[in-house]
Amino acid sequence: MSSSDINMLLDMGFTLPKAEKALEITGNKGVVPAMEWLLAHSDDAEPTPEQSLGDSVPTSVAETPAQDSTATASSQVSTTEVAKSMKCDVCGKLFKTNVEIEFHATKSGHDRFSESTEEKKPLTDEERKEQLRILTEKLKQKNKEREEQERIDTFARERDRIRAGKEMAEAKRKWDELETKKMLEQRKQEKEEDRLARQKIRAEIEADKAARRARASAQEVPQPAPPVPSSSTPAPRKDYSETKLQIRLTNGQTLTQTFGSKEQLSAVRLFIEMNRTDDLGPFSLMTNFPKKIFGEDDYDTPLDVLGLVPSSVIIVKKKMQQTS
Repeated sequence: MSSSDINMLLDMGFTLPKAEKALEITGNKGVVPAMEWLLAHSDDAEPTPEQSLGDSVPTSVAETPAQDSTATASSQVSTTEVAKSMKCDVCGKLFKTNVEIEFHATKSGHDRFSESTEEKKPLTDEERKEQLRILTEKLKQKNKEREEQERIDTFARERDRIRAGKEMAEAKRKWDELETKKMLEQRKQEKEEDRLARQKIRAEIEADKAARRARASAQEVPQPAPPVPSSSTPAPRKDYSETKLQIRLTNGQTLTQTFGSKEQLSAVRLFIEMNRTDDLGPFSLMTNFPKKIFGEDDYDTPLDVLGLVPSSVIIVKKKMQQTS
């Protein structure tokens, strides 16, 4: 049986044993059938404490005739003093159950009741109908209150859900703004680094162009022979331990690297193969000033011997495949 149905019947004034019995007899079909059964059997009085106490007196004890007569008289007195109903001290009406008392108090506003030895007559059909009507109205009122409370609870849950959703959306918006700001700062830093790198490469290219123009001018315009020193000892030749090479790839990009002056040209070719970003096909190396295409025998020659010290520009040229 449903605990909510039992609680509803208890709230309406029925006792727990009668509520359970009514639901069980009506097949647990709800509060209304149980109320109808309770009203139809409202005359079924529950055992009173006095009756329970009388039933528990042992009968096996032998009594004398005098004691028997005394007990009989006492029994007659106690029987007349047993409360058979409840009486309203205001209007004098008799009631047999607590439900009837509650109906009367609700309807009339009377609140003073006492036990009575008078026996209440069974309820008439009109009285049962009136009690059923009052119970039905009370049930409707309780259902209405329960529905109102459920509506309030549902509204509160929905309000909390909307507030939690707004808080989560606001937190996500702030997180997205922070991530976007970090990404923009990172892109700005990367652009600045790229700009500085390109600026450095352009400066190196311009310096190399200026050096090439100076060497070309020196070769085209004959320079007067330097005065011969009084001593016949030739000027010492300056030795360079390193050389800075700018390597132009076939896609226009430039690689810059410092090599030892005694390293072979094959080291430069290996560096190009590991770092080139253009076509990965076969290639050859050459210089424009002076113009020279390096052959296979040159790759075993040191860089200072090939005239690539202290700096030079090497051009990567795609090697043409020979057709048979």
